[in-house]
Amino acid sequence: MRIRSITCFVNPRWPLDNEALKEIGALAQKARTAFETAGYTVQSIRLASTPFPYLLADLGKAPVVEFACKLEQAAQALGFDYVSLGPALPSHPESYAAIPAALAATRTVFCGGMMTSPEGISLAAVKACAEVIRQAATISPDGFANLRFAALANVPPGTPFFPAAYHMGEKPTLALAMEAADLAVEAFVQAATLAEARARLRRAIEYHAHRLNIIGCTVAHAAVIPCGGIDFSLAPFPQATRSLGEALERLGVPALGLHGSLAAAAIIADTIDQAHFVRTGFSGLMLPVLEDSTLAGRAADNHLTLTDLLLYSAVCGTGLDTIPLPGDASAEQLAAVLLDVAALAQRLDKPLTARLMPIPGKKAGDLIHFDFPYFADSRVMALRAEPPLGLLAGSETLSLTKRSREV
Repeated sequence: MRIRSITCFVNPRWPLDNEALKEIGALAQKARTAFETAGYTVQSIRLASTPFPYLLADLGKAPVVEFACKLEQAAQALGFDYVSLGPALPSHPESYAAIPAALAATRTVFCGGMMTSPEGISLAAVKACAEVIRQAATISPDGFANLRFAALANVPPGTPFFPAAYHMGEKPTLALAMEAADLAVEAFVQAATLAEARARLRRAIEYHAHRLNIIGCTVAHAAVIPCGGIDFSLAPFPQATRSLGEALERLGVPALGLHGSLAAAAIIADTIDQAHFVRTGFSGLMLPVLEDSTLAGRAADNHLTLTDLLLYSAVCGTGLDTIPLPGDASAEQLAAVLLDVAALAQRLDKPLTARLMPIPGKKAGDLIHFDFPYFADSRVMALRAEPPLGLLAGSETLSLTKRSREV
């Protein structure tokens, strides 16, 4: 198990408040030292900003690019590995158009695009996010820039996983994003029954969460800031012993994507829910296809489809993550997928994201390889989508009431 990210949340202001950034940078380094001294591997430290539309008076491409570049430079000088500008917002419709340029001008900057608001799903924002994905796919020949963008639905502030992370409020805080799929693999390999498997996983999560929380709160309280909690979403790494797909199959699913997979996903998600810890973010099941060797393999052999992953998001999950799609996917086709994600999030009242990666020049079934240690080889997944027609093609705000059992 590793700490995927110590994520520090701050309002950097504009022009940048260099003193505030130095303070949060010093805190991040102290936190890294404290966790590593306790025996935990820290993969990265990250800085998450207040949503950029709230900071900039002008949301044109040039001002947003300038903000992204200067924040990236300041963060790198302080030792941060990655930076999130926060999401574009339906209340600022012009904010989406500047994101591809900001991604193209930087290397470590992430952004989101919010598809929902308190009023409901913004169909215009869904379309805008789809257009960002389409444009970002052309920034490099391999479509890799879309790793740094996700469409968001119902995602609250304080979520430590990128690209979903953003800050609200004036006081800085920090939170942890965990890479802990190996806890599930280990728990299930050693178990003789489902009950034992769940008990082992719950105990492992609670043991580490207790230790991590003490360390994090000690560091945060010394800096007189809140400790935001832990996102124990069991994020994977592309090798079998650290694969969430492997953990799901250890429960008894012959191949992920076959019937029984939904039940296995629900079991793990429910076990995480039962664990006692100070939680933040998703704290659910994370199924990023390209970051998990088993998921990548099942997608390559066509056992696992985009529809399957959307279905599993109904009982767990963070949504659709690192999904390799045909390079000729249109913005309208992508919008149809995003609309489903937003509707699921709104109806079930849960946070979901979509990180879709059209691969230029590739079609469904083509082999894909990235020179990136956190991605496994796979194949482009089929996209069963056509542009929405009629009323769904509009730009209004769609309000969906949370599902209730009351009659």
